[in-house]
Amino acid sequence: MTHSARATAALQALTEADPALAALALWCRHRDADRLPPLAETAGSVIRYGPGFAALPAHEQIGLAGHHILHVALQHSDRMAAMEARMGAAFAPDLWQIAADAIVNETILQAGHALPRPALRLGEVLGTLGEQTEGALAEWDCERLYGRLAGAADAAGRVRAQAQQSGHQPDLRPEAAQEGNAGDDKAEQGRAEWRAHLARAMAAGRGAGFGVGVLGARLADLPTPRVPWEHLLRRLLARATLPRPTVDPLRPARGWLAGAARAQVEGRALPPFQPRIRWQGPGGRVVLALDCSTSVTDDSLRLMMAEIHGIARRHQAALHLLSFDAAIHHDMALDPATARATLAALELPQGGGTDFRPVLARAVALAPSALVILSDMDGPFGELRPRFPVIWAAPQPDPPEAPFGRVLSLAV
Repeated sequence: MTHSARATAALQALTEADPALAALALWCRHRDADRLPPLAETAGSVIRYGPGFAALPAHEQIGLAGHHILHVALQHSDRMAAMEARMGAAFAPDLWQIAADAIVNETILQAGHALPRPALRLGEVLGTLGEQTEGALAEWDCERLYGRLAGAADAAGRVRAQAQQSGHQPDLRPEAAQEGNAGDDKAEQGRAEWRAHLARAMAAGRGAGFGVGVLGARLADLPTPRVPWEHLLRRLLARATLPRPTVDPLRPARGWLAGAARAQVEGRALPPFQPRIRWQGPGGRVVLALDCSTSVTDDSLRLMMAEIHGIARRHQAALHLLSFDAAIHHDMALDPATARATLAALELPQGGGTDFRPVLARAVALAPSALVILSDMDGPFGELRPRFPVIWAAPQPDPPEAPFGRVLSLAV
């Protein structure tokens, strides 16, 4: 496909209007699309411009092109797909669209550009949510704003009505998710490349002293290099379930048997005894403990259940599920082939407090390779300290410390 003819003038004007956006535009693919309801849309690194884009005044074309260039540079499409994969059926794409557009619109307008009116702004959305609006670009990224919207049904309804009144149209399509390690590596390489593009473009903008580059250091939505908690969890589980050698002191090693036989034939003394080394079978066992107490919200519970299903779908270890609050309610083996149906049919009590002592004692009795406890960690831990790896997966952004094990935050 050829380069967009509709956006050519606006992209050329960016070289003088905003050096940072002009530099980032070079790494985007610009295309024309005749059948496109919004004025323009973003999918991955591709920006498509509809017929309505050409009818806009020049200054609004520049601002709208910059809007979509930022969608690409901030990887909103890729991050949308990642959030959808994480949340499953609970994901609300319209709220993600609102969060991404509010942040990008605020950035474009504060950089001194124009947008077609009315435009949804971050300050207005935060005002509807009852949040502080001063310095909002430095405080809110897309994941945090989406989590705030998704976690408050009443406020989300008001923001949806506000977006409708402002003529908001979805203009972001999720990038296709990659499967497997090769896909993860390719996606991370793409994210690293865009971080480098952003760093160079923002430096050029700061040097010029105007445009988006001046705001760059204050943008909380700039992608930062980090290892997603899903990758950390898989790495910890893979390490815990690797085959391990165990010594069998009552059985001799094959090498010792051969040496002993040769010594007898030759009339020599037997060699020092060597016990047989056995290896644990592949996969091992992972115990998954799900906290269903009243301290865990419905959204957190859905996130935990989605991650349990993800472990059952991806991992080769035998799985055992425990659901608990102050006592254990479910204690059963989990077949990965039927895990989704099993988890969907569970009747969780969601009542009472949390006590980790019974579930830790039961996990020790099962002798697993690893224990994953999905909980907000609000309860007594007791004195028992398992010898196998324990992973605490908590829904809050800053979970408390645990007296043992590794703590991961599942926060969006």
